[in-house]
Amino acid sequence: MTGARGLSVRLFLADGAPGGIVTAEIMNWTGHVLSAPRAALARALGRDEAGKTGVYFLIGEVEDSLGRRRVYVGESDEVGRRVAEHAADPAKDFFERFVLVTSKDQNLTKAHARYLENRLAAIARESRRAILDNRTDPASGALPESDVADMEFFIAQTRLIMPVLGHDFLREPAIAREASPGALELYLESPKKGLRAEAVMTDDAFVVRAGSTAAPTPRGGGRSGAAGHAALRAQLAAEGVLAPDRDGRALRFAQDFAFSSSGAAASVIHGRSANGRIAWRLKGSGATLRQHEEAQTEGRA
Repeated sequence: MTGARGLSVRLFLADGAPGGIVTAEIMNWTGHVLSAPRAALARALGRDEAGKTGVYFLIGEVEDSLGRRRVYVGESDEVGRRVAEHAADPAKDFFERFVLVTSKDQNLTKAHARYLENRLAAIARESRRAILDNRTDPASGALPESDVADMEFFIAQTRLIMPVLGHDFLREPAIAREASPGALELYLESPKKGLRAEAVMTDDAFVVRAGSTAAPTPRGGGRSGAAGHAALRAQLAAEGVLAPDRDGRALRFAQDFAFSSSGAAASVIHGRSANGRIAWRLKGSGATLRQHEEAQTEGRA
């Protein structure tokens, strides 16, 4: 996007494979992140990171139609040992992958880790991108003002690096920000059905605005993704994201919601499989998303 600053992230495949132990670092950040499958726990315990103070995440498989995974956030003086204890606990059988977040300079204390655990658990809950397994909110403890500032910077870097490793549960809740650099303002209309929806698309999000309307009931048939979109609609209705309109003739988005693609958004709104690149149009020009994309790439191929 225009005006966006570049960021250098260093990934290292410790096992020589993307599905194994992976470490990640950001230039000029003291933090260090290790992500590994549960099957590699024994190997991970032999690494230096496992014996350090820090926070950790236990991450399960996708559990619902929104693509959310069960996540547990914890802290320890020895993050590897604590994860091993969880692995022996039947109550934590859900996790298939774990992430250790420590510091290369070893300046993280127990008080720092408790603060990070409290804040990161709250962020994961507020993001609504995970099913948080923590039964109670971790205690934050007390830190000097300067340490709080340092930990907030540490958290900001952790939130940047986690999606690079495929974990998005620390990202901000979906809000349609039209002022974002490079954002596209889109709309979808079906006068026959009385539907009108608006969305904002950026490089990494497709957010349908609160107040947009959707068909009251899904329709069967169509492409193979219809069943998945019907399940997604049902999940959104169950969680209050989609609620009946006053006259009962449509559903209405009670809040902004981020979809995985323009097609998923269009399919949920129509109640059937739909091609998002044709269904969504640009505000102002009325061009379809497909026409806009083709115009952007003309002469560059």
